[in-house]
Amino acid sequence: MKMSETLFDNIINTSQDCVFWKDRERRFVGVNQAFLDFYGFDSADVLIGKTDEDMGWHSDPEPYKQDELRVLEGHSTYKVPGKCVIRGEERDIVASKRPIYEGDEIVGLVGSFIDITDVLRKGAAADRTHAVYTVDKLRKYPYFDRILNETPIEEILDHLTGLISRGFFLNFVKDLIRTETPFSYAIIDLDNFKFINDTYGHHAGDLVLSTVSGKLMSYTDGFALAGRFGGDELVLVNLRDTGHQEITGFFEELYTKENILRMNLNVDESELFITATSGCALFPADASDYPSLFAKIDKTLYVGKSRGRNCYTIYSEKDHADLEMKKLAKQGLYSNLNRIISEMEQTNGFENRILAMMNLLRARYDSMELLYVGKTYVLHSPLEKSLVKDVSDIADLLGEDELWAERDFGTIREKSPKLFTALDALNVRSAMIVKIGLNYETDGYLICADHRSGRLWQEEECGIFYFAAKSLAAYLRLGNEEIPG
Repeated sequence: MKMSETLFDNIINTSQDCVFWKDRERRFVGVNQAFLDFYGFDSADVLIGKTDEDMGWHSDPEPYKQDELRVLEGHSTYKVPGKCVIRGEERDIVASKRPIYEGDEIVGLVGSFIDITDVLRKGAAADRTHAVYTVDKLRKYPYFDRILNETPIEEILDHLTGLISRGFFLNFVKDLIRTETPFSYAIIDLDNFKFINDTYGHHAGDLVLSTVSGKLMSYTDGFALAGRFGGDELVLVNLRDTGHQEITGFFEELYTKENILRMNLNVDESELFITATSGCALFPADASDYPSLFAKIDKTLYVGKSRGRNCYTIYSEKDHADLEMKKLAKQGLYSNLNRIISEMEQTNGFENRILAMMNLLRARYDSMELLYVGKTYVLHSPLEKSLVKDVSDIADLLGEDELWAERDFGTIREKSPKLFTALDALNVRSAMIVKIGLNYETDGYLICADHRSGRLWQEEECGIFYFAAKSLAAYLRLGNEEIPG
């Protein structure tokens, strides 16, 4: 059904969220009825063509401006906390924004927000036991020692996590730069947070955020400070580990021994496996000013997301200087499928196609390796030319399903012990398995293997590897090729 302008207006104006859309200059183009009601406007004419700064809605407009400029570069934001002034009163809101595309060109942004002031005030009054940082801890840092003389700590801390709120944290970072204090700066994005909220409820999301925040603060006590950047994103300043080798070791600890950025968490009757994707850069080694430093951690965060998440990336001039954010943001499903088709068209032979595809996908999904199982159920590793015989119980794992993807090898161990033994011998700790075949016939299996445990397979990855397996099956038939083994 083609959506008419009238139908669009009816849908957008029944939303209880305040919805708005802007052009590339961040000027308002349109808003919905909830937006007008929130600000007490009779018509959108009073704000069309104006920016937030023109309207005077923020006591400090710069963070909101930078957020929107980031969206106009291809990013999306989700439930970022903020404040706006409504009829002389400052209110708490959470906002989400996405770029608007016409073809490949970003022509504006669309956003929505809700007022959470009353919820926060009620929660803060009912429970003030979750505050993480204390006055004594913060006074160890010159910036906070100064502002705590005039600002209550309740205004400095994020209500939910107890970490430092965004505005104060960014000013803290800029003060370190002003005083030329070396530090490492990281942004930490919790993986699949929207899925957790949508599936298990917002109380589960709140528990995840507060638990990760508390563990992060406890582990870094005395040498680092953490803040809440917005939604499911945290930021961290480390004053101890200021060299590339040291910060790499620090993140290894966070992801492995300390179980902070990879951990199991019980929520109601469910056990969730929580992971995060992190990007990090150093001052002054990697950048000499805040905009450049943040651009580098933002870029490394996107590199981690493009490699399957559940990992950290430390900025390297050699590896990351020439990467463009717009290209990283546009590395979507369509472009990857096109690359797979191109590689297969230029290659002959089943194993050669596997190798070509592996080289292509490993550049995007770090640590990934492709294995395959032939009709006689022999496990092949084309990269190492190694064979492990008898994984015939792989069929018991998939059954009638076309694709299997889980982070836990417990199911493989139970249903397909031979396959588990073979993968364990190759040091595989996470796997996605797709049938190679067409029309319900099975020619074999494609195994996407990762040597990291707890790998979270994203929907886009599943789609890419499923397409790759079907393409391999098509070439087997069109080229009268045979799958080895």
